[in-house]
Parts: sequence; C-alpha cells; structure tokens
Amino acid sequence: MAWKMTQLLLLALVTAAGSAQPRSVRARTGLLNVCMDAKHHKEKPGPEDKLHEQCRPWRKNACCSTNTSQEAHKDVSYLYNFNWNHCGEMAPACKRHFIQDTCLYECSPNLGPWIQQVDQSWRKERVLDVPLCKEDCEQWWKDCNTSKTCKSNWHKGWNWTSGSNKCPVGAACLPFHSYFPTPTALCNEIWSHSFKVSNYSRGSGRCIQMWFDPDQGNPNEEVARFYAAAMSGAGPWAACPVLLSLGLLWLLS
Repeated sequence: MAWKMTQLLLLALVTAAGSAQPRSVRARTGLLNVCMDAKHHKEKPGPEDKLHEQCRPWRKNACCSTNTSQEAHKDVSYLYNFNWNHCGEMAPACKRHFIQDTCLYECSPNLGPWIQQVDQSWRKERVLDVPLCKEDCEQWWKDCNTSKTCKSNWHKGWNWTSGSNKCPVGAACLPFHSYFPTPTALCNEIWSHSFKVSNYSRGSGRCIQMWFDPDQGNPNEEVARFYAAAMSGAGPWAACPVLLSLGLLWLLS
C-alpha cells in the first residue's frame, strides 16, 4: 500500500511540475489583440480611419487615437514632451524611425506577449524584449549615425526642469555610434530593453516589424499568435508532462 501511495505521489508531483506554466508576462487575460494600460492607449483596439502618416498602417485596428497619431509626428508633443532634437537637429531619416517606433508603441494591438506590469505614475504596463526584426534595427542604426545624442538610455536620467528633456550635466553630445556602437546596442538599450533584436528577418513570422505596408496586411498579427501559443504551452511539447508521468509509472511498476 505504501509503495502504491509513493507511485501516486510521484505521478502527482511530476504532472504538477510539468503542467505549471511560467507566470504570464501579462497579468490580464489574453495576449492577442490587446492594448497596453498606459498613458495614451485606448482601452480596446478598433478602427481609426484617420490615423496620421506613419501611423496609418494600424488604421484598421489600432490602440491609438487620431490625435495621438498626429502628436507622434511632432518634435515636442504633449504625449511625453520629448525633444528628439536635444543635441541639435536630428536627421529626417533618423527621426522617421523614432516616429515609426512611437506609432508601433502607441498603436499596435499585437504586443500582448511582451506586455508587463510596471509601477509607474504615468503607466501601469510596458513592453519588454519585443523581438524586433534585424533589418529594422540595422536600418535604424544606419540612418541615425549622423545624428547626435548625449545618452544611451532615453527612458531615464534626463533633466526635465524645463518641461522637456535636456541632457544631464556633463553629458556630451556625440554622434549616435559613440553611445550605440552597434545596431543591437541601439535597439536593445535606448528604451530600457523594450526591444530585443531578433535573428529573424522581416516576413519570417517570428519578429515584429516596426512598419509595414497595410495593403499587404499586418504581419505582426502572425508573430503575436506564434509567441502567444508558445507562452501558453501549445505546441509539440505540450504532452511531455503526461508522457513523463506514464514513463515513471512504468518504471516503478
């Protein structure tokens, strides 16, 4: 009887350990077609026919409003009072990437798998380690090489006494590559690891594209589905706990 109880306890422990999923990066239910709980995001995604310029790819299903999309294109907007030109005029090609980055952050309903709770006064959620397609990162870095900045982490450490971001005392304005020597350094570090450069390419279905042709559909929907399924345990290894339990019973019988 004791041996039988041991078998049952082993079975219960293995099954429990195998079936337990890691805590979701998002406390709220659902990883697909969701909006962050942040400063300017809508509660739920939906159509926004009049999204402005580089935010237009999300017009069929967006977490941003028309007004937010317009403000995303301004040098110092009411969104965050952030000045792209803190070290002189930013090159237009460089600024274009930052506008696309803002549109992705504000408008995309496909970032659910990477949303995490945060304790900040201006938002309750953020994204972490979004797998950015390598070409997007490489082009961003290349187009910003002639522009200047004074910091490698733009999330914090600024002087905000004037109401907008200014370089902290002692921080020198230098070409981007002085603070971001590689594309990976730029994309991974500039927003406190909101992005994590992927080894995958655009169109692979495994990395998030910062921008896309809306006439071809939104490729980030497939990417979100893939990672959401992986996080939920759906896949070829989902049956492993059961198989392991049966194997243990066979060995102990």
